[in-house]
Amino acid sequence: MSRLLRALALVLLAASCGGRGGDAPRNLDNACAIVQEKPEYMRAFRATERKWGVPVHVQMATIYQESKFVHNARTPFRYVAGVIPMGRQSSAFGYSQALDGTWDEYQRDTGRYRAKRTRIRDASDFMGWYMNVSRQRNNISLNDARNQYLAYHEGHTGYARGSYNRKSWLLRVANEVDARSNVYAQQLLACS
Repeated sequence: MSRLLRALALVLLAASCGGRGGDAPRNLDNACAIVQEKPEYMRAFRATERKWGVPVHVQMATIYQESKFVHNARTPFRYVAGVIPMGRQSSAFGYSQALDGTWDEYQRDTGRYRAKRTRIRDASDFMGWYMNVSRQRNNISLNDARNQYLAYHEGHTGYARGSYNRKSWLLRVANEVDARSNVYAQQLLACS
């Protein structure tokens, strides 16, 4: 019996050393390299584009900004006096960095109660849903990566109030998302 347990332990150890499906792609500056390395991403993005109308490049640029394609990304811890951890900065989690409350709203609205923020298909579907709500509430084109990102970051009400106008850093980031979206769009045309 001990021989069987040793063999099982060895198999489990070897399996744990392998690559994980949730690892981020290596070359995040090249949309073609991303989808070549992770073909399941393109399947997810295309499904969201068909269902919700959000272009692949807008989804990719937003996910890049939110999580750098890390499936279980979380916000950093807050510290008191620089040493005592006091919890995370927010409940944002996963590819889409969806907050707990917003994720719950998505699940209720779509009936996708088994959806997980760590699955690319669910995260991209969430983005499609959220960006469509942004289009309905704030009249933001689904092709407008900059303003979709601002609404994504600030929330629908914050966007409507223009809260982002008091945050120069956020305006800079939104411009970077827009630029990355345009680059990804050109790259995807070339590699299709």
